[in-house]
Amino acid sequence: MAYTYLAKLSPRQKMWFMVSVVAALLISVLGILCEPDTPGQAGNQFTVNMSIREIAPKLGVTGKGLARELALPLDTPKKKPLNELGISQEQLEHATAHILSHRSTGLKYYLFAAIVLFGLVYLTRFGRPDNANISERKLWYPRIPYIVYLLAAVLVCGFVLGKSPNPMEGTVKVFKSMVGLYPSMTSKLLALVFFVVLAIIGNKLICGWACPFGAMQELGYSLPILRKMKRWKAPFWLTNTIRGGLFCVVLLFLFGIVGGRKGFVIYHYLNPFNLFNLDFDHWLILVTVIVSLTLAFFIYRPFCHLICPFGFVSWIAERFSLTRVNIDHEKCTNCGLCIKACPTQAAKGRVLDKLFGADCFSCARCLNVCPQDAIQYGSVFSKTSCEIPPKQRTSEK
Repeated sequence: MAYTYLAKLSPRQKMWFMVSVVAALLISVLGILCEPDTPGQAGNQFTVNMSIREIAPKLGVTGKGLARELALPLDTPKKKPLNELGISQEQLEHATAHILSHRSTGLKYYLFAAIVLFGLVYLTRFGRPDNANISERKLWYPRIPYIVYLLAAVLVCGFVLGKSPNPMEGTVKVFKSMVGLYPSMTSKLLALVFFVVLAIIGNKLICGWACPFGAMQELGYSLPILRKMKRWKAPFWLTNTIRGGLFCVVLLFLFGIVGGRKGFVIYHYLNPFNLFNLDFDHWLILVTVIVSLTLAFFIYRPFCHLICPFGFVSWIAERFSLTRVNIDHEKCTNCGLCIKACPTQAAKGRVLDKLFGADCFSCARCLNVCPQDAIQYGSVFSKTSCEIPPKQRTSEK
């Protein structure tokens, strides 16, 4: 089947395929060349005879940030030696190790961009052979390239390069900077903007193709042995209410509006990206990983839909995506095949032209099932996308 698909690609599409692969490799090589030398682990040079003010700058956090890691109040005196504050050497080493594990590697930003670039070209240029007959649609968008890049996201962007940076932390660290846990809010904001831009360039491609933990869930859901199993599509109004509600609760605790402890981050206990550093400093993290990956066999991307703050942010950013799944409503007969193929309620939202439909992860499952050729992945400015008049639009809570 793969050979038949490749044989049907036009010379122009084969060129796009080669260009996208070469560009992805060049971006990755550029990331390696631009990657600064990794600083040594600084944790062993600190002792409890030192103060927070002496240690925090060397770790790249504020005094408040180090105090929070040590489970001290944010207004703890920063000039006192830590032993006078009741901190043991073991506690200090654990806190510094945790802070150092959050140090970002710039190479991952390049790799995220490379994967998103390949996904974008695949979906818009060579996933579907030029002038292909609709009767051959089952050959379109083969799964192998998608699976290969998902594996790369897990192995390279996850286990090889560690948990940071990632889209979830990119969101949380902006708000942590607002309460003084990081010295520079600008760098954290730029990281979040980077992830949001990737989500806008291609509809949540950063989540659907490049996010390491998202890729793990996708691979579990995609196991061939489970293909015939009837999956449960969780109602989007329910999952989005839980995800958005948790995000609001997290902010209330973080800013001390609830709980009276400014700087308390609930997401720290629900961060599955710690898996990639094999760092489970709290039992809830391990529970989150196990439950999320187990549920992923039966429910599509449960962590993304129920917990991830960037999942919520990128769902909002979807309204501005430049490329996405487009429905030609003049051709659409409402047969429901794309809705059935979609692992979420996203295709249903596209067919009904819902203004705030479910998350679409650009997984391509819907792109080769329509017998009327009414569905394509392309620019929002494409003439193939026919909009329903505004008065007929519906929205989803």
